[in-house]
Amino acid sequence: MKPPLKYFALDAILLITLMACGTSGRSLHPMMSGGKYGYINDSGKIAIQPQFDNAEDFSSNLAAVQVGQKWGYIDTKGKLVVAPQFDLADPFSDDGLAVVGIAGKLGYVKKNGQLAVNPTYEGAGEFGDGYAPVAVKGRWGFIDKNGAIAINPQFDEASSFSEGFAAVRIGNLQGFINKSGKLAINPQYQVAGDFHDGRAAVKTGNKFGYIGKDGKVTIPPQFDGAGDFGEGLAVVAIGSRFGYIDKNGKFEINPQFDHAGAFQGGLAPVWTNGHQSYVNKQGKAVWNPSAS
Repeated sequence: MKPPLKYFALDAILLITLMACGTSGRSLHPMMSGGKYGYINDSGKIAIQPQFDNAEDFSSNLAAVQVGQKWGYIDTKGKLVVAPQFDLADPFSDDGLAVVGIAGKLGYVKKNGQLAVNPTYEGAGEFGDGYAPVAVKGRWGFIDKNGAIAINPQFDEASSFSEGFAAVRIGNLQGFINKSGKLAINPQYQVAGDFHDGRAAVKTGNKFGYIGKDGKVTIPPQFDGAGDFGEGLAVVAIGSRFGYIDKNGKFEINPQFDHAGAFQGGLAPVWTNGHQSYVNKQGKAVWNPSAS
């Protein structure tokens, strides 16, 4: 698991769009030891021995892992339930589907390993609220779980739906649409994240802040980077250091990390001097191999 800074495509430096995957049954966290990836539990104890070449978060009790050049899925006991066969594989969404790549195209797989939507897309994002963003001939729209077009490809870029809204880019600015494909918040931001806990990170000018679903500012722009909220906290950057704020914009964990990921299952991955560890919501290290 590399530092989970899956940056929004429009601003590859500043907006940290940390994936909001389904967290059903999420109590295991990817870690690396001796060049291989395994998983720890919420207490920081190794639950699945390091044995994989890469590993992603658990969601819906499954996790994508890399074995050699291919990706498959394991269960919470570390058993392969979907054999490594994909060129890439994302975590499962709450809708029960995951993005997979085969021969340069993207599609969606079910938890039993069967394809739900054939790999035909040049770009694809995770399912949210029953829809997924896909790219067709350079334009982004949305499909339903059967692969049928739900919102015609028309946007320059699109993110996944979350809490009834999806960020889209029209020209150089981003706003939000509803599930009817209508603009709910007009394009006005240089960068926009996803709604979680009723707030979305946006960039206006040179700083990031947060808005509510009515488009009104809830946390004024003041950060050099900002990620989605998860479990009541969001990772933000002041300069080159990362910490965590609450929904009022107050720091719960002061900026001190080189990189940082979203909280899931009560823990968040952080990196300092190239070393990964996990911290709890009090900022205390739960797993820190460099200290052992």
